[in-house]
Amino acid sequence: METWLVTGGAGFIGSAFLRLLRARRPQLRLVNLDLLSYAADLRRLKDLQEGAGYRFVQGDVCDRRLLDALFAQEDFRCVVHFAAQSHVDRSIGDGAEFFRTNTLGTQQLLEAARRAWGPGAGRRRFLLVSTDEVYGALGAEGRFTEDSPLRPNSPYAASKAGADLAALAFCRTHGFPALVTRCCNNFGPLQHGEKLLPTLCRHAAAGRALPLYGSGEQVREWIHVSDHCRGLLLCLEHGQPGRPYNLGSGLELSNRRVASLVLEEAGLPAELLVHVQDRPGHAFRYALDHGRAAGELGFAPEHSGLDQLRSTIRDYLRAPS
Repeated sequence: METWLVTGGAGFIGSAFLRLLRARRPQLRLVNLDLLSYAADLRRLKDLQEGAGYRFVQGDVCDRRLLDALFAQEDFRCVVHFAAQSHVDRSIGDGAEFFRTNTLGTQQLLEAARRAWGPGAGRRRFLLVSTDEVYGALGAEGRFTEDSPLRPNSPYAASKAGADLAALAFCRTHGFPALVTRCCNNFGPLQHGEKLLPTLCRHAAAGRALPLYGSGEQVREWIHVSDHCRGLLLCLEHGQPGRPYNLGSGLELSNRRVASLVLEEAGLPAELLVHVQDRPGHAFRYALDHGRAAGELGFAPEHSGLDQLRSTIRDYLRAPS
């Protein structure tokens, strides 16, 4: 039975990926390594039962002994690395844990896989799940390509850029089978409550004002978590190691527009939008050119339109997180 390691599998995106694997690759044995920090929730995986096809391990990706023991116990064909601290505001307040988990944790995991797999890893794959925030910020025009320079704005983004560069350097230096994907903002069910969309919906459901940083005109690209996860699977199947892939949707919306959609679905007046002090280093716009993923992987978003975003908003309004 082929075995895959997924780190951070109790998180929003990691759990969606595990559910996709269980549906599409039922023959796989899945090992989920998660520290169970504040944003993790095993209830996202209630349909995965411990047994021959699934194993949960609570632990830290920075724990070398644990990683070596896991790789000794299991013959991993693929490693899919989600485990990360991801909330930008928290990284601005104190970035230490972000660099520890996101950068050093990735380095530890890379080293553990390299020690276990040795030279000539064959069909094995190591996929680092990254973010569009490593690129920095765009003006009103253009899109980031995989060849755009990495110019992160926040401590969170800098910690992820360090992880990206480590994975790609392992590929160039050691011939290690590392892949990197960089994705835009995700939406979908079971997202942690501190993220933008659940936060706005929670405020609207309670009839409270919806806070917007600064002008609210910052633009983000949005993708449904199911499309992101399908892109990850395509990357593992068809991607070329050492070659990063952007996963985008083309759905660009300002934060103000997203908040307005929430108010529309809740039947609330626009006056409930309240502008608060902007956060430091707040990037104006992110947008991805995902032509490489489309051409080389066959990636095409299917569930990332405005109708699906509205549907997600309605779900959150019915059951605020």
